[in-house]
Amino acid sequence: MKNLRKLMFVLPNLFTVTSIFCGFYALTLVSGDATPAQLYQAALAIFFAIFFDGFDGRVARLTKTQSQFGVELDSLADVISFGVAPGMLVYKWALAPLGFVGLFASFAFAACGALRLARFNVLAQRSPHGGASRFFVGLPIPLAAGVVISMVIAEYGAAAQPVPPAARVPILIATVFLSLLMVSTVRYRTFKDLRLSRKSAMVFMSVIAAGVLIATQLHPAYVLVAYFGAYLVLGLVESGFLLGSHLVKKRAAPTAGPSIPSAAGVGDEDEADDEDEDDAEVDEQEYL
Repeated sequence: MKNLRKLMFVLPNLFTVTSIFCGFYALTLVSGDATPAQLYQAALAIFFAIFFDGFDGRVARLTKTQSQFGVELDSLADVISFGVAPGMLVYKWALAPLGFVGLFASFAFAACGALRLARFNVLAQRSPHGGASRFFVGLPIPLAAGVVISMVIAEYGAAAQPVPPAARVPILIATVFLSLLMVSTVRYRTFKDLRLSRKSAMVFMSVIAAGVLIATQLHPAYVLVAYFGAYLVLGLVESGFLLGSHLVKKRAAPTAGPSIPSAAGVGDEDEADDEDEDDAEVDEQEYL
C-alpha cells in the first residue's frame, strides 16, 4: 500500500516530464536549417506538450498528490516547452530574416513567459486558495504558445511553404503582442468554476459547431487559430468591461448612499463575497 502511494506521487510528475520531452523534441526539430515539415512537426510536439501539461495538475488533484515539488517542476517544464521552444519555433519559422529585431522578439516571448510564471507562483503562494482562482492574471504561457503553434500549423496546412516576406512583420507584431499580454494584468478565465449545466452544454456544442464549420468551409488547419484567437479576444473584452465598470464605481463612490440590506438573505451575501473576491484580485493586479 505504501509503495502504491509513492507510485501515485510519481504519476502527475510523469505527465510533466512528458511535456518537457515534447518541448525538447521540438527544439531538436527547429535547430539548424529546419524545413517547413520539421517546423510543422515541432508545432505538433508543442501541441502535445500543452495536452500533457493540462493533465498533470488534474491527475495530482484526482490522486490527492499535490506537492510543492510538482508545482516547481511544472513551472520549469512550462519555461522549456511553452517559452523557449515556441520562441525558437517562431524565430526559425518567420523572424530569422529580420535579423536582431526578430531575434529579440523571439527572446522576449521566452523571457516574458518566464516572468509570467514567476509572478503566478508568487500570487499562488499569497492566495488563500492556493492559486485556484477563477481568473489568470495575464495570458497563460501554454495558451500564448498555442497561438504561435496554431499559426505555424495553419500556414503549413494551407501552403506547406516558407513564410512569405510580407507576413514576417505581422508575425513579429503578433509575437510582441503575445509577450506583452503574458506580463500584463489582463484577466483570462481559468474555467475552474465551470459546472455541467444546460447553458455550459449549449456553449460547448456551439464551440464544436463553429470548429466544424471552419474546418469544412475554410480549412481544418484554421480551427486551432480560431479557438486560441477566440480565447485571446475573450480576455481582452472581459478586462475592458471590468475596467469600465471599475471606473464607473470609482466615479460614483463619493455620491453613493448607504447600502440597503437585501431581503434575499444568504444568496446575496454569497454574491457579495464573490464581488469582494473579484475586487481583491483586481486590486492585486493593479498593484503589480
